[in-house]
Amino acid sequence: MQTPDYVIVGHVTRDVVPGGFRVGGTATYAAMTARALGYRVGVLTSGGPDLPLADVFAGMEVVVVPANQSTTFENIYHAGRRVQYVRATAAPLTKADLPEAWRRAPIAHLGPLVQEVDPALAQAFADATLIGVTPQGWLRRWDETGRVGFAIWASAPQVLARADAMVLSREDVGNDETQLAHYLTLARLAAVTQSWQGATLYQQGTETSFAAYDVPEVDPTGAGDVFAAAFFIRLRETGQAAEAARFANAAASFAVEGLGYSTIAGRAAVEERLHSGSFRSRSGTDHR
Repeated sequence: MQTPDYVIVGHVTRDVVPGGFRVGGTATYAAMTARALGYRVGVLTSGGPDLPLADVFAGMEVVVVPANQSTTFENIYHAGRRVQYVRATAAPLTKADLPEAWRRAPIAHLGPLVQEVDPALAQAFADATLIGVTPQGWLRRWDETGRVGFAIWASAPQVLARADAMVLSREDVGNDETQLAHYLTLARLAAVTQSWQGATLYQQGTETSFAAYDVPEVDPTGAGDVFAAAFFIRLRETGQAAEAARFANAAASFAVEGLGYSTIAGRAAVEERLHSGSFRSRSGTDHR
């Protein structure tokens, strides 16, 4: 087995939609982004026979931990507010599931969704591997009905002691500024995404804001995962956090323009938008 350029660890999901389901999850959006940017991708996931993994991840290396069912989410809307439910979960992912050759990958992305990623995986990769973390699945719990709520990320000190960068949203922490501040103090480098408000970079006690691009929004699902994958990739390429954030913002802007991962863009399109796109602000549109 060859060593991929980019390894993503996390569950591929069945997202319930009218009339059926759509394949989703951080692993899906991150893998599609890395492939579009020219990287050889390895996916470590778990799922059941109800997921068309061979079709969705054609051309990528996929290691599947067998499960009787796949992780399944359903979103139900009441008066314009979303309530999320976990309907099923696949198997946990541990260090023992990670192929030896993958441990030398230049980039490893830990993207849990339902507490499935063993925090010890942060220590499973080579010292030279850039470890990126999107911790939303460690910040999520659910009750006996499957209704999703927010959890304290108990393994944050352990994971962030090794991680090179973290990407999360304020929604991931239930807009709890105290918890967010705690995780930011533990992280070497972090980007906090805020939907149409863009993202804020936190590094060595400084904050830098990046406006979102002014594009028509069709489906925001997965845009944060696209941002994260592009951010980790560009950070590895340049070593420059601000450059990585600008690049990730441009990549994420394409993701919202279509359903699912259908409009994830390649490098040439992202670079073009970097130099010619216009930005959104609270007071209107900011043009370059």
